[in-house]
This record gives sequence, C-alpha cells and structure tokens, in this order.
Amino acid sequence: TTLAAMLEHLNNNFRKHIVTLEDPIEFMFEENQCLIEQRELNLDTMSFHRAMKSALREDPDVIMVGEMRDATSFQTSISAADTGHTVISTMHTTSANSSVGRILEYFKQDERDTVRRQLAGTLRAVMAQRMCPTLDGKMTPAIEIMTSNSTVRKAIEENSLNKLAAIIEACADDGMQSFNQAVYKMCKEGKISKEVALEKASN
Repeated sequence: TTLAAMLEHLNNNFRKHIVTLEDPIEFMFEENQCLIEQRELNLDTMSFHRAMKSALREDPDVIMVGEMRDATSFQTSISAADTGHTVISTMHTTSANSSVGRILEYFKQDERDTVRRQLAGTLRAVMAQRMCPTLDGKMTPAIEIMTSNSTVRKAIEENSLNKLAAIIEACADDGMQSFNQAVYKMCKEGKISKEVALEKASN
C-alpha cells in the first residue's frame, strides 16, 4: 500500500512515464497525469529479466518492481538505476540500515564488492516500516528512513555497514529517522502507548 501510494502521488502531481513489473498485480492504477503501464510476470512477460529489458526500451521515468527477491532482480534493477532511471521496489528486511547487507547476501562473495560500489552510487533512500496499534484502536506505521548522503555512501563503499544505524540517528537534518526516534515521537504526540513504543523500538 505504501508503494502504491507513492505511485499515486506521482500520478497526481507529475507528468511521468511509469512501468510496473509485478507478481502479481495488486493495485490497478487509473492514469491521471502519468502514463502507467502495468505488467504481470508469467502473464504479460515470461521473465523478470526480459520484462526489465523491454521496459528500458520504452524510455520510462520510473520503474516499479513489486518485490526484489533474488540476485537477478537486484542486479537488473541496479543496472537500470545506473542508467538514470528511478527504480522503486520492496524487499523483506527488518530495518533501513540492514537493507544494504540484506541485498549483498543475494550475491556471491566475489561479486559483493562490485555490487556495493554500484549501490553506493545509485541508492537514494531506504524506508522501513513497523505497524503500530494506536491509542484510538487503529494502526499506524513507525517509519525508519535512510537517505543517501555522503556519509552513507562512504560507509557503503568502505563496507562499514555497522555504522549505518548511528548515521541514521545523527542525520535528521538530511531527512533520516530511526525507529527509536519514530516511536518516541509518536509516543510523545499521544498516538501510541509507551508499551507499544518500547515493543517496536530497535533497542
């Protein structure tokens, strides 16, 4: 739903060409200001690699990949970002700072240095979510955000991934926010209880 909301924001506010590669298609978009083409794996295309190759030939501004779950999808997406395309996607991970390490796990040991350098150059932001029950009986996400400033890029290039959590905590001016900061803020604003905040905090 967050990914769909991001695309809908683009659709309502910008003139872009968006191509989605999904397995399966979850949200059907109605074109507003954007031209949106949605493709489903195994229905509209036989493989992710072929779908991405075809999409790049259509001069897209934004490519949305429903979920990245193997080395092929990551490598193809990084290559697309390397050529100036905006690629947005989802993956299973517990925090924004652990996402880079999780991506590298999909690759062989001798490939990781190259992939890490590519990520340092192409990654723009990572957002992680933990759903929290609110005091009024609803649900709201606690959001951790890591943006790619020079410190983050240097940490990725030098394989100092253990420093990313501290960098996120220290770089609020660059739009970053840790889970601890997110739940503390929501607790202070009276949106969630102290117990929920402690349960959803990283430490």
